[in-house]
Amino acid sequence: MDDLVGTQAPRRRLTDPAESVAELERVLPSLVAHRLPTPVHIDWLRLEGLLGTALPADYKLLCERYPTFELSDFMRVGGPQPGAEAGWVQDTHEELEIVAEWCEDADLAAPMHPYPALGGLLPWATSNQGDFFLWTTRPSGPQEWTVTVPSRNGAWWHYTGGAVQFLADLVSGVLEHWALPTLRPEITWVHQPGGGSR
Repeated sequence: MDDLVGTQAPRRRLTDPAESVAELERVLPSLVAHRLPTPVHIDWLRLEGLLGTALPADYKLLCERYPTFELSDFMRVGGPQPGAEAGWVQDTHEELEIVAEWCEDADLAAPMHPYPALGGLLPWATSNQGDFFLWTTRPSGPQEWTVTVPSRNGAWWHYTGGAVQFLADLVSGVLEHWALPTLRPEITWVHQPGGGSR
């Protein structure tokens, strides 16, 4: 039996990063209280050089405007801290080793592979239950990347929009929560500069 449950698509794919972040803020109003007063400067050029690929602009904008946060006591979303880009890349490589094992174990009619394979999967968020939220990379560039969700219970599924729009559609209930819990539109943890949380 194929572990791939199916594919969900947004009504309209948002291609403007600011529009994607604004949509997430609209459906998740508690996020806005945590917007940084000044966007942080992440050395994306260095990070992307170490990683070997550019990253989607919607994700980069979210990381510059917001600290790492946890959604509904379940999903942790965030990016590198300024000055810690190399550490973030190292953590991503460690997560890719787990993704590689999941890809090997999955019963998929069309096998998937971790990045840097052509069309490979690259993690951008995790859950506290061990689920991954991955980009399906595309040679046409990061603005065309889509989302793949392999859940801890073995079900895999795709979403044909970007990561930030995926979050908005997941929170708003537009998406079926295949193999995932229903998420409350609530921020339950936020990383504080210096390592704290609130």
